[in-house]
Amino acid sequence: MVSGSQRKSTTFSSTPYFMNRAIHGTAQPITERIHPHSRPIVSYYFPRDVGAQHYGERHPMKPHRLTLTNALVLGYGLDKRLHHIYDVRRATREELEVYHDSDYIDFLSKVTPQNQNEVKDMLDKFNCGEDCPVFSDMYDFCRMSSGGSLAAARKLCAGTTDIAINWAGGLHHAKRGEASGFCYTNDIVLAILELLRYHPRVLYIDIDIHHGDGVEFAFYNSNRVMTVSFHKYTGDFFPGTGKLDDNGSGLGRHFCLNVPLQDGIDDDMYLTIFKTVIGDTVNAFSPAAIVLQCGADSLGCDRLGAFNLSIAAHGECVNFVRSFNVPLLVVGGGGYTIKNVSRCWTYETAVLVGAEIPNELPATVYDSFFEDSHWKLHPPLTGKVDNLNTTASLQRITISIKNKLRYLQGAPSVAMQEIPPNLQGFLDNEDRTHEEKLEERSTALAGEHRNDHSTATNEFYDGEKDVDHVMAPLPTASNITTRAPTSTRRARGGRRGRGGRGKRGGRGAAIVRDRDEDVGDTTSSSEEPAPPPAKRARGGRARGGRSRGGRVKSAQTVEDDDSEKPTPGAAGGSGDGTKDGDDKMDVDDEH
Repeated sequence: MVSGSQRKSTTFSSTPYFMNRAIHGTAQPITERIHPHSRPIVSYYFPRDVGAQHYGERHPMKPHRLTLTNALVLGYGLDKRLHHIYDVRRATREELEVYHDSDYIDFLSKVTPQNQNEVKDMLDKFNCGEDCPVFSDMYDFCRMSSGGSLAAARKLCAGTTDIAINWAGGLHHAKRGEASGFCYTNDIVLAILELLRYHPRVLYIDIDIHHGDGVEFAFYNSNRVMTVSFHKYTGDFFPGTGKLDDNGSGLGRHFCLNVPLQDGIDDDMYLTIFKTVIGDTVNAFSPAAIVLQCGADSLGCDRLGAFNLSIAAHGECVNFVRSFNVPLLVVGGGGYTIKNVSRCWTYETAVLVGAEIPNELPATVYDSFFEDSHWKLHPPLTGKVDNLNTTASLQRITISIKNKLRYLQGAPSVAMQEIPPNLQGFLDNEDRTHEEKLEERSTALAGEHRNDHSTATNEFYDGEKDVDHVMAPLPTASNITTRAPTSTRRARGGRRGRGGRGKRGGRGAAIVRDRDEDVGDTTSSSEEPAPPPAKRARGGRARGGRSRGGRVKSAQTVEDDDSEKPTPGAAGGSGDGTKDGDDKMDVDDEH
């Protein structure tokens, strides 16, 4: 029988619920709730049980980091500053097949650790192996991750939130028909396709240390999505893509920007090039929505990373993107030192809701994870790797990016249309503008015919150039002037009258009855008759053109009117044709 002292030292219940922090302090949670209209609306998506998934004992990807993040968010009381917190619906098979191949989704839904040996050829076909192992409930994990990003995108399209957060998303390596880099389904591509149903242009920003190749590949031929990736590039660092010269193709040429960096970049260099590139890109592209992938493996001391970024610098990138006041979807991504990942995403949640939180961490059941850093939010992470980047190399990258942005013809415009289920079909059906056709021949005139405009972020785009043109008002009786029309068309019903130039009010062969009534009323109000014309009067410049308001008289009727007039040069033969119009109306009534 085990003694009580032995039992106390070996059971989990004998350990204290919270660690004794002594002089290090504990953050107190925020208790003040937000006011409805005081800040931008922020929605937070946390799929239930997503943190309980497990890739494998020695696999670097740990979904448990999401549980740590959520615990810190609630521990700081940031839920009081979040407008909405959602446990999202899992994505359906049909939603996943909007981008992914049906046979690939069918494989993910059926493969299990128990039957994977029976489908070894399928494992090789869909690239499931060491990096992307088959684990229990893998398909449910994919549905939860993608479902959160899809729900967030729909919320942004509905205009009921300004910022949407899904730390369970950001799996940017997955391809249409295969897994890659710990990613099985690409929730980012699915979310962007959802955003494109309402927003004409979407900007994707990736600050993961690995190149966002899956998202870039999906929109490589589209000019409605601009991808900007800041990543480490050496040629052999995973995934081996994302060099400076990769610019897109077809309609998407110059809409794909890559910022390749070397090991050890520090806060100052990273923030300088980030703010320069993103600022110029937003000004040139004018995105209607932004998707920001916040992979935390770009932090210093990451298990698979090699940068020297601090949590504060990583969060400053998020704050800079937030400052554009564009509908923003924020997702997670890489990050393999889970205690630093949870700190980083908690801090960035505070940045997005506009709250200031102390450097001390709140008391949670996961205090043991942070004991080595004395429960601080911002532990020292910088200076661990030698900085191989130079000011000259970063300046060369910045100049190259600026030159690429010069090729943009302003913000691309599209008409509102339904997105086909096939992305290639969507690209084939996209009409090219006049400026796009000019650019195919030469870029000399690119942007010469731009018509810049400012639009609201929630404007409904239904025009050819995404501008709600103000239509000219239709003519009414109140805005018709008393001046005769200036049309040069002549009546075709008879010959051109030559006699009585004053009588007929010039060579006009068609008179508008309603216009003559108005003119006649105006003339009759004066006491003195108008003087006779000196030479060829044109009757208020009327030459027989059709008018909007009244009945048109033929040339024969005009000649009959002339034969019944007693003498030329009378008051009715004034050069402006006013009294003339009254007499003609009387003759017309007799006929």
